[in-house]
Amino acid sequence: MTSRVVVEADGGSRGNPGPAGYGAVVFDADTGAVLVERAEALGVATNNVAEYQGLIAGLRAAEELGAAEVAVRMDSKLVVEQMSGRWKIKHPQLQPLALTARDLARRFDRVSYEWIPRARNAHADRLANQAMDAQSGAGRDAPGRAAREPAGERPSARDRASSRRDDETHRGDAGAAPTAARWSGATGVPTRLVLVRHGETEYSRLRRYAGRGDVPLTEFGHAQAAAAGRRVAQLLADGESTPVPVVSSPLSRTLDTAKLVADAVRGQVVVSERLVECDFGEWDGLTFGEAADRDPELHARWLRDTAVAPPGGESLDAVHRRVRRARDELIAEHGGRTVVVVSHVSPIKALLRMALDVGPSLMYRLHLDVASVSVASFYPDGHASVTLVNDTTFHPERG
Repeated sequence: MTSRVVVEADGGSRGNPGPAGYGAVVFDADTGAVLVERAEALGVATNNVAEYQGLIAGLRAAEELGAAEVAVRMDSKLVVEQMSGRWKIKHPQLQPLALTARDLARRFDRVSYEWIPRARNAHADRLANQAMDAQSGAGRDAPGRAAREPAGERPSARDRASSRRDDETHRGDAGAAPTAARWSGATGVPTRLVLVRHGETEYSRLRRYAGRGDVPLTEFGHAQAAAAGRRVAQLLADGESTPVPVVSSPLSRTLDTAKLVADAVRGQVVVSERLVECDFGEWDGLTFGEAADRDPELHARWLRDTAVAPPGGESLDAVHRRVRRARDELIAEHGGRTVVVVSHVSPIKALLRMALDVGPSLMYRLHLDVASVSVASFYPDGHASVTLVNDTTFHPERG
């Protein structure tokens, strides 16, 4: 455990917006030793989004190291000034990212922010460029970032125009989110996640743990998924233009469900590895009773404590952390829009828990049926609302 660390972070976009990536490095504050490096490609994004993602990655790495004090150093004047509270955060794509960074910062005893010249941020800059190179397939001789915002790094005219278009297109977003905003005082255009659990499988029918095992849909599960697609299309009918993004877990039961939903809303399926089901390890394929008989003490603890993992598996806390990153990425890419998320029971519960801002007990107390539909909206100012949970009114009758 290291009590004091320095986080240097950077991000860039070749095109602004364009192919983007971030880099973050954590140093021991006393020795200067490199403790952690993080870098990731982000698809298409702006410079500022990539820089915020770099900050978030650096803070998460510092938290994992058990740091108590963090000194953040970045060459992004925008991020440093906004995180220090001196500049307002007006861009809708940056607001949820800043909220995520502030939530992470509150977990430390102290966090400071310092602007440094780009030349002094070379380590994080190099990691960000490596991420962008990997995304584009470029080699080590690839050029550096083709575009960075000028001094002051305020959103470009193109970014501002894109933001205005999003506001104009989605001001009348379908469903109950605007009504919820009137009651909560939330401001801005929300990112609405329509959450669909996959249809029936043999494991779900027999009440078996189904984690990373690729269990296919049953014939009835396909019928449920098609009905879920029609229900989602109905939810969008009152205001959201189609096609809409349909983001799916990579497993076949979710992909097959997602394809049927995408057909109904004229969307295109994109895979997110972060939305995969919890890894139940050695319990995968066992019934609840079989897992309890096999590991009685561990199973009982797992039902009480989200930090406990099945043997060889993943804890629900770990699921929550990666799904939070998936949510942040969805908001960064599709802020102010409706996105259909086709996933599994644990990731969907995690997203609903985030929207409700409640503790981990929700993971044990909330029931979600197969092929159910729920809706959660996340606002740029940090508010959120849940307007539908476990809707199965549209399910077909079993023949």
